[in-house]
Amino acid sequence: MPYRRGMSENVGSATVGAEFAGRVVLVTGSSSGIGEAIAQRFSALGASVVVNSASSVEAGERVAAALPGEAAYVRADISDPDQARGLIDATVERFGRLDVLVNNAGWTTVVPHDDLDALTDEIFRKTFEVNVFGTWWLTKAAIPHLRNVDDGNIVNITSIAGVRPVGSSIAYSMTKAALNQMTQLLAKSYGPIRVNAVAPGLVATPWTSDWDAMHATVASRAPVPRSATPDDVAEATLAFVRNRYTSGDIMVVDGGLTLVM
Repeated sequence: MPYRRGMSENVGSATVGAEFAGRVVLVTGSSSGIGEAIAQRFSALGASVVVNSASSVEAGERVAAALPGEAAYVRADISDPDQARGLIDATVERFGRLDVLVNNAGWTTVVPHDDLDALTDEIFRKTFEVNVFGTWWLTKAAIPHLRNVDDGNIVNITSIAGVRPVGSSIAYSMTKAALNQMTQLLAKSYGPIRVNAVAPGLVATPWTSDWDAMHATVASRAPVPRSATPDDVAEATLAFVRNRYTSGDIMVVDGGLTLVM
């Protein structure tokens, strides 16, 4: 699978930290929002980063080019098993290894939970193909490479919809619950690779920019009265990779919302 290089002129400069120097991080769905924030944080701390998207090629290339460390952009639709495996292959071809896989790519559309007719077979299938099958295919392809490095990591970005009966659709909530269970099963069976999940509440991203009523509801109910930011999720992701004795954990990042809902 073809890749495109990002700018790397700042590697080794004072603007790039050394904490993750020599490590390679693949962040799926990283052309904007949560994935972009995660890519930026790892790059600023010295990692080589692969940026990915299924369709937003120009945006993905811009993100990769703007990262302070060495980076590459790879277009791949993870719901296609061949492209998912090709994304892992392209990462290892470009950088020679894979240390951290952040499964952030996902898809949803808003469907009221009490409207079964609106939750069409097409929506149901696509939600599972991207969120569950795509994550599974990537993870299976990544595990042999993660076994070859010290402290291989998988971090799945899930949702509070996986731990509460909420979310943009019933299908979406089901997929995030599946990913949380997948996280714990993989952590149990594939150590010393560490597998954890970050489960945010509503996050203020370009995807949710017109969800004004939902953001207002979160701000009125959560003990920390606002929606999450992409950087909140990035910080939780970094925390899992930094703490070398965490595996099988699901970190809820929702400002305490699930405590009151």
